[in-house]
Amino acid sequence: MGARFEELAWRETPIGVISLRRRRDPALEVEVYEVKLDDEFLMSSLFPVAEIELARLGLAPLGGERLEVVVGGLGLGYTARTALDDQRVGSLLVVEAIEDVIDWHRRGLLPFAAGLADDPRTRFVHADFFAAAGGAGFDPEQPDRRFHAVLLDVDHSPRHVLHPSHAAFYTPEGLRRLADHLHPGGVFALWSDDPPDPEFEAVLAAVFATSGAHVVPFPNPLTGGESANTVYVAQRAP
Repeated sequence: MGARFEELAWRETPIGVISLRRRRDPALEVEVYEVKLDDEFLMSSLFPVAEIELARLGLAPLGGERLEVVVGGLGLGYTARTALDDQRVGSLLVVEAIEDVIDWHRRGLLPFAAGLADDPRTRFVHADFFAAAGGAGFDPEQPDRRFHAVLLDVDHSPRHVLHPSHAAFYTPEGLRRLADHLHPGGVFALWSDDPPDPEFEAVLAAVFATSGAHVVPFPNPLTGGESANTVYVAQRAP
């Protein structure tokens, strides 16, 4: 058993102070890893279900082998780690705006994401996902490279963004630019903390050949009940 509370990392960033902490929950008898932005909780190892399902649901519509995948937003690593568990994935590009978050994984601070940084299929890119989506793409070594799937978990939801500059991404124009970085038949999948949003579903439908919202329920040990997130999955025409 470790210390009751430990701050593992802390850094000021352009969008606020980001920190990684580990605490022992005496009621649940587990160690909990949490990421905060200023005083706001971004993610917790208590609730990984939807982050895992983001990878599973996002990759499920795809056929073929040696899939080229982008994960936008590294966080605690659940989405990226789950993507690598799919043996069809040939390469994984993880785009993260905060270099310290990448460093957490390289230093092995997150035991449940073990192997992510060392997997030869993984490459970390320190960049703004949203700027890359609207520009030359996600791979600085291969501008305009296309991918089979882009899995995004950065903002709370399309309506509740971490920075005002992100809002333009969730418009038809922003998503069309994103779609240009996908192969024909490629998939865009998005995690959201909010229930399915009909207005955003209409935006997806205007850009992609098929799209839908998946409600992902999970037990909430803090309330003793059930909570839910949403995973949107949209696919280009073949």
